[in-house]
Amino acid sequence: MITESPIATVVAIAAESPSIDAKWYCLRSQPKHEHIAAAHLRLCEEIEVFCPRVRIQRSTRRGLVWFTEALFPNYLFARFTMDRWQARVRSCQGVSGIVRFGDDVPEVPARALEDLRTYMEASELKTVPFTIAEGDDVEIVEGPFRGQNGVVKQLLPARERVKVLLEVLGGATEVDLSLTSVFKEAAVVI
Repeated sequence: MITESPIATVVAIAAESPSIDAKWYCLRSQPKHEHIAAAHLRLCEEIEVFCPRVRIQRSTRRGLVWFTEALFPNYLFARFTMDRWQARVRSCQGVSGIVRFGDDVPEVPARALEDLRTYMEASELKTVPFTIAEGDDVEIVEGPFRGQNGVVKQLLPARERVKVLLEVLGGATEVDLSLTSVFKEAAVVI
């Protein structure tokens, strides 16, 4: 009876499973195509993809609108064996290329991706709601004061309204407005 040594077994498993040598890399996508590149890369079972996105509610000139954007515009992460999958990854729809510095293709530390996944709450999509607070600078986008800038003095959440302090005819005046009538610049997510 011939038995294999444990080392020979590990080598045989490693030869059959290319994912043991797989490492995380940063990929550059075509503009606004991060999710498309991720979807096409996911068609290959041996490539793991992480494309963090945020869902943001922003006040626009049309009122509150939900937007979904990449957390890192034009970039996503993929875990694969470079020797085996490099050509497939580079030619994948939506992928512009693998991030490199000269001839060096840096690996992304697995710990960095774990930390990012923890921040994203183990999901690729994190929702960040629109919030307005007292003291925020806002622009009025509807009504007779359209185009004027002011400062939020009080929130009236039950009626979805806000009191804004405006400079009118050289004096400060408080105006009661609908929450959708004010526009606040979006905050930076990270």
